[in-house]
Amino acid sequence: MDDAAHGMSDTTSEKLLHTGVPGLDNVLAGGLTANRLYLLEGSPGTGKTTIALQFLQDGAARGESVLYITLSETLEELKGVARSHGWSLQGVQVREMLPAETALAPEEQSTMFHPSELELGETTLKILSDVDRLKPTRVVFDSLSELRLLAGSSLRYRRQILALKQFFAGRQCTVLLLDDMTAMEHDLQVQSIAHAVVRLEQQHSAYGATRRRLLITKYRGHPYRDGYHDYRIRRGGLQVFPRLVAAEHMVPAIQSRLTSGIAALDDLLGGGLERGTSTLLVGAPGTGKSSLAVQFAVAAAQRGECAALFVFDESISTLCTRAKGMGMDLQPMMASGHVTLRQVDPAELSPGEFVHLIREEVERRRATVVVIDSLNGYLNAMPDERFLIVQLHELLTYLGQASVATLLVGAHHGLIGGAMQTPVDASYLADAVVLLRYFELEGEVMQAISVVKKRGGAHERTIRSLTLRSDGIHIGEPLRNYRGILTGVPVPTAAPGATP
Repeated sequence: MDDAAHGMSDTTSEKLLHTGVPGLDNVLAGGLTANRLYLLEGSPGTGKTTIALQFLQDGAARGESVLYITLSETLEELKGVARSHGWSLQGVQVREMLPAETALAPEEQSTMFHPSELELGETTLKILSDVDRLKPTRVVFDSLSELRLLAGSSLRYRRQILALKQFFAGRQCTVLLLDDMTAMEHDLQVQSIAHAVVRLEQQHSAYGATRRRLLITKYRGHPYRDGYHDYRIRRGGLQVFPRLVAAEHMVPAIQSRLTSGIAALDDLLGGGLERGTSTLLVGAPGTGKSSLAVQFAVAAAQRGECAALFVFDESISTLCTRAKGMGMDLQPMMASGHVTLRQVDPAELSPGEFVHLIREEVERRRATVVVIDSLNGYLNAMPDERFLIVQLHELLTYLGQASVATLLVGAHHGLIGGAMQTPVDASYLADAVVLLRYFELEGEVMQAISVVKKRGGAHERTIRSLTLRSDGIHIGEPLRNYRGILTGVPVPTAAPGATP
């Protein structure tokens, strides 16, 4: 629970109920205020029933009496949902309020009264009777679309919801109303009555998994984390990934440098990378960006620290094989837990879940080095480039406050020359920028490395040669006898003192 939630609970002395949904209590600043009526709305398939069952199971696990009133799904269907998550409905009372089969018979059709006048009254009486008998502390109504149809008119529907709210108000009961939003027009009747409104949304992309997001549109007299929050439905239930707010994670910074284990590279960087800073490794494909990032992770592991690498563009086995070919065996470090390698599929992983994985590495394993390889893959995980920059800024701020050295890998479009471009410009966000380039020299393709930016510390201004060998990464002497190396086609310069 964050500080805002503590402040609210202290001032109002209101009891907060846990929802049983990982991450949702964080978004709600502690949970749901007890003995209130809440609205959970979303189109079919967004996970309303899953959240409802998690909410009731949390209450049942605490010894509470809980009740699930279904007006649309059968008990067998609910059991099927529970089985798909590996749950049992033990402790959850389920009441079916479905129309009986005899209601389809012609003799049962009333011609003197509108069907809503009979059916709504009968349904309401059954619900109230069950509540009085079972005395539940948590109740779920699934779904409001059935009550809306039974009511027949918006006025009668609103009065019915108000009557239910008044009925539960004096019975120490927290009510969760589910709405599948199948009405022709968006219904604001219940939103105005509910104490809080949670909206579930899903977006179907042209390729990849459906992206699901949660939004709190209202919560009376209680703080909450606004904005959209990604969530995922998997076996075991629904999990919410709260939006990262870096300002909530202010901790005392640790001032120290992290070395790479390569003296020439550390000299180029002015002694190494400072903790709490971000470094962008940018260059054409194959120039050694990922290898440099792995080198810093290996150096951290050798110091007994933890490093986490999030790989978008290549498989873990390929990366391990390539690193081992340069004398960096990651397998023992992964086995000891000092290095974590995670394969990231941008088509399957939402941005919120990706940030959640990074936070777990930092907060649980105390990782001091985090590698994101690459920004190009990270960009593909976002629906719009504007959101990438905003979220990346928040993520880097959070990692900086946690005294983590972050390495970002960015691949240029193109291999050589001045027309090379990057798909997203993150250079202004990074504290240091390391540029890697190919250049042609005497019929060979060579590699060069230089530091073009480093905040808060001096660094070498030279351009050095870089070679990837079986015994590791080698940084050569400054290339002082050539000009135009960054263009890809350098020109020899005259030796000092020579006659032109």
